[in-house]
Amino acid sequence: MDDKQSEGAGRGIGAPEPVWRYAMARRAYLAIDAAEYFGIIREAMDLAQQRIFLIGWDFDSRILLPSGRRWWQRGRKTRFPARLGSYILWLVKRNHALEVLLLKWNFAMVKYLFRGTMLYDLVRWFLRKRIDFKFDSAHPVGCSHHQKIVVIDDVFAACGGIDMTSERWDTPEHLPRDPRRHRPSGGLYGPWHDVTMVMDGDVAIALGQLGRDRWRTAGGRVVQPCAPQEASPWPEDLEPEFENVEIGIARTSAKYGNLPQICEIEQLFVEQIRRARRFVYIETQYFASRAIAEVICERLLEPDPPEFLVVNPLSAHGWLEQVAMDTARVELLETLRHADHRGRFRIYHPLASDGTPIYVHAKLMIVDDAILRVGSANMNNRSMGLDSECDVFIDAARPANGHAGPAISRLRIRLLAEHCGASEETVRNGIDRHGSMAAMIDSLSVSGKHLEPLPLKHLSEAERALGTSGLLDPERPGEMFEPIERRGLFRRKGQLMRMRLMQRLRRSMKG
Repeated sequence: MDDKQSEGAGRGIGAPEPVWRYAMARRAYLAIDAAEYFGIIREAMDLAQQRIFLIGWDFDSRILLPSGRRWWQRGRKTRFPARLGSYILWLVKRNHALEVLLLKWNFAMVKYLFRGTMLYDLVRWFLRKRIDFKFDSAHPVGCSHHQKIVVIDDVFAACGGIDMTSERWDTPEHLPRDPRRHRPSGGLYGPWHDVTMVMDGDVAIALGQLGRDRWRTAGGRVVQPCAPQEASPWPEDLEPEFENVEIGIARTSAKYGNLPQICEIEQLFVEQIRRARRFVYIETQYFASRAIAEVICERLLEPDPPEFLVVNPLSAHGWLEQVAMDTARVELLETLRHADHRGRFRIYHPLASDGTPIYVHAKLMIVDDAILRVGSANMNNRSMGLDSECDVFIDAARPANGHAGPAISRLRIRLLAEHCGASEETVRNGIDRHGSMAAMIDSLSVSGKHLEPLPLKHLSEAERALGTSGLLDPERPGEMFEPIERRGLFRRKGQLMRMRLMQRLRRSMKG
């Protein structure tokens, strides 16, 4: 498919869809949690013939890769280095036709270079002509490169929320104090939930072009597409959840130099939420986007709104993120709850069996079991207009995807079962019996691994002022330099603003 055809794919009469490309996937699979994902990627890299292209917000060459499922090759056990840094070297030594490209955000570059053996690995990679590592600084001040993409041979690809870095590995069991969940420098970290889509077919060609364009924008050399090949590095025993489906690709990118502002992800969120008739299931690291809260508010004010169920972490990581994201989340949720006249909006956080909070890093949305969307974009303002992001989605309304609905439904049930610490049958029967996801969750025991309603912390006046100002989470690059009085979650016209004004009026009357 040439550029003109692919750019116009899916566009009907009127305004164009907020989609960069549609491309076919021969197979697709949702990897749930990084233990499974790291195993899949390790096996796929082992089968790479031409190029491995790793694009991420972060990399850590010290992480250990699992053996995966391919224990035997050519009649004997395959041995490989466990550390990612040594494994990449091993791959290019074994296959003299293979090149490896790694693209990472340039934030804290000096600190990154002195992560234990990381500097040693970078030097060893630098000495290999077929390994090229680049820090991406091609964005306005205050923005970041946030995509998490893997492309192998332009045949196999992954896109989602999981970086090949430390403190990501975990299993769906999210065991308390799992000794396998340790940092390279020692010490344990807490339970971590994430998802990424793996695919093969023409969609990998499209994501390969996206990666090469970004590589060039970041100052890298011109990289040619891989030569067409029949063989796919799809792991032999990985059973696909989808076959012969059309994948949509949407992006966010800030205006930078001659590059235009791209807000496909934000526009697509709005369109897909407006399409919902029965429910919207969301997993997101942050809930702080004005645009998304606005469209949810519109839907909640309808006479018979769809159910909205959000799975969020109890709190953001780090002081600055807590100030920026948690305070904005409180303000938005208070406003949405005021609009929720039918009790259709619920937000939960997951807990391990001992009550330890499970950190939600996933970026996933399922609408009516007809749309499955996975990517790097959080539901915060940065992901809508500042940071470079990439999401992929399967829409059962597309002509090629009429068969995708049952698989999307199974994934929703599987995710709910993981969070609830229950069997998939229990979850499915509970939804049928009680009529909604939230009612099913509330009917289950709160012992063991489970979901709890997210408590809203009390905000001081200073916290409220900072949270509503948008100072730490602007929507567009230019807003970072606007006066504070012109910023804010509620500054635009719409239902969200009206609900906010009503809340203020009621507070003043009570005072």
